[in-house]
Amino acid sequence: MTSTILRCSVATLAFAGALAFASPSMAATMTFKANLSGKTEVPPNATAGKGEVTATYDSDSKKLTWKGDYSGLTGPATAAHFHGPAPTGKNAGVMIPIAPATSPLEGSATLNDAQAKALMDGDMYVNVHTAANKGGEIRGQLTK
Repeated sequence: MTSTILRCSVATLAFAGALAFASPSMAATMTFKANLSGKTEVPPNATAGKGEVTATYDSDSKKLTWKGDYSGLTGPATAAHFHGPAPTGKNAGVMIPIAPATSPLEGSATLNDAQAKALMDGDMYVNVHTAANKGGEIRGQLTK
């Protein structure tokens, strides 16, 4: 009788352990990338500037973390931001400032629900502003 109870206990523990490993995690970490250029600004411009931003988003903590760089601008960057919600070809207001705006760019922010939705829907972009291009010199849409 004791061995039967022991076998049942071991089987129950094994089953519980298997369930723990098989249960999907609700949180997900996703990677987004933006290639920045003057051609994707609205309106486009002829800058030689270019850049790249890679961002990771943790849906559980709603934390967005980014790294990026740029070069070839017409002058020093005056600002850099995440903008949205807006699809490619449309402009939108600032959602998250990137400070300092100097290359390399690096930082993090906790997103609110509207910002998280814009990111997940592909409606968030990054741009870098200069004195010669106050509305933005280089821009790139964040995509998965």
